[in-house]
Order: sequence, then structure tokens, then C-alpha cells
Amino acid sequence: MTLNEILLQNLANHCGHSERHQVKTSDPQTGWTVDLTLDHTDRLGCMVWEMTLQRGAALADHAALRSWAEHVSKKAMGLLEALKLVEVDTVHGTALLRSQEPAQCEEEVYYYELRLALTGQAQLRRYHASHRAGSRREQVAFVVTHEAIAKLTADLTAEQ
Repeated sequence: MTLNEILLQNLANHCGHSERHQVKTSDPQTGWTVDLTLDHTDRLGCMVWEMTLQRGAALADHAALRSWAEHVSKKAMGLLEALKLVEVDTVHGTALLRSQEPAQCEEEVYYYELRLALTGQAQLRRYHASHRAGSRREQVAFVVTHEAIAKLTADLTAEQ
């Protein structure tokens, strides 16, 4: 079984939770772990507060980090907006991807932010921000089907 198939089974076993809870899924063959913080889970989907993936081993170097980030920006599907690579920070060993075209509603924007690290970790969150002066962005939960989160997992963990 692949990691995304194991994740689908695990999500099906957590249906009916309406409070914040964790769903952790691992694939011993590949060494990948997916840790979802969910605010609600039903038969079809869930409200994701945060998604963290961890490789079994760290990346070799900054070139491997850039390659992973570029692969994700081209291949990752399942979210409302496509992700684009914003920067690779060689000092901190991280890559930042954000929504290519954030969702807008008047002066409000919603966007995804994915941080990849040399440690082999990927962390996905969604944010809400306003164009009004003095406002700060806030993390928000996002709704996604089980199949879409499994597809995203497969895309993030695929070998380049």
C-alpha cells in the first residue's frame, strides 16, 4: 500500500470528529510520515488546520531542496490554488511556496503557504489577510476532500 492509500484508510477511520484532532500516518517502506491537524472530519472530507510531512532522511543539499520545491510547484494538485515557488533560503535551508493566485473577496485574501526544509519536512497552512492598513494575517482551516489530500500527499512525496 502507498502512503496516500494508507492515509485514505486512516481518514475513513476518523469520520465524525468535530473537534480538533490529529491523524498521523506513516509508510515504513518509504519512511514518510503525514501528520494532519484537523478541525472536523466526515465521510467525504475534512477541515485541515495544518499538514506536516516528514521524510525518513534529510535532503542532500540546497540543490535537492530547490528541485523538490520546483517539482511541487509544477505537480501539486488538490488545493484551490496552484502553488508557486517564492524563494529558496539557503541560509536557513528552507523553500517557501505560496498560492499563485490567492482567492480574493473585496479587501480580503486567502492563500496557502507551504514551507519545505532541508530536514525533509514540509508544512502546509492556509492564511487569511486583509489589505487594510495595520491588519495581520491569520491562519485558518481549509476544507478538502479525502481524495484531494491523498493526491496532494502523493504529489509532495513523489520522487523527482
